Amino acid sequence: MDILITNDDGWGAKGIVTLVKEMVVLGNVTVIAPESARSGQSNAITVNMPIRMHRLPEDSRFPEAAIYTCTGTPSDCIKLALNTVFRERKPDLVVSGINHGSNAAINVIYSGTMGACFVAAENGIPAIGFSLCDHNPDADFSFLKPYILPLTRQLLQQKAPYGVCYNINAPIGPLQGTRFTRQCRGNWVREMREYTDPNGGTFYLLTGEFSNHEPMAQDTDEWALGHGYVSITPDSIDMTVHSMVELGN
Repeated sequence: MDILITNDDGWGAKGIVTLVKEMVVLGNVTVIAPESARSGQSNAITVNMPIRMHRLPEDSRFPEAAIYTCTGTPSDCIKLALNTVFRERKPDLVVSGINHGSNAAINVIYSGTMGACFVAAENGIPAIGFSLCDHNPDADFSFLKPYILPLTRQLLQQKAPYGVCYNINAPIGPLQGTRFTRQCRGNWVREMREYTDPNGGTFYLLTGEFSNHEPMAQDTDEWALGHGYVSITPDSIDMTVHSMVELGN
């Protein structure tokens, strides 16, 4: 099995290193990851600047993996891979992450981690994004690790339809198991904090709090995470509201 791995925290982040260590058990691993953090890039692609890719020296932690970094976004990484390393054949699986921070609920539309999975889904390649709800660069992935390979094998066997990928999120600490979930409805509030620089100018930094619109719904990713479960949410690149199309006709 040929496995392509990327992330949005950049090569060297603890999450992607953890993921590579797990995935080399399943097959031949190629990593093409951003050279530095590209969080919040969603499906952004580089259109007006050249993208450069560099193969790194063999890493003694996983000598069987081929590792590249590039100057682009996570979506660029997948497109680049499909037109260079995998020009003659598609990878059997794309895995993105492990992201440092949640990609549940509305976060999925901002996520560079999942943006890479959507590019894979667009190309008919099975794809899974893994995230841990911890932004700490030294986050503890030990509770999630035992779930990574079994979930990957399970989801590959399910053979998702074209355009569908999986968004897997895990809470911090001991886990209660897994749940298939839907995306929770909600939005971010109080997202910008105002500051004054030494010259008296005003600037803003992104912050905010997530407002859960359905805290009692037990079938959502946010409920699962809040109760100690790993959430597995199937996501689609088809954003059409089909019921409204039918009503319009």
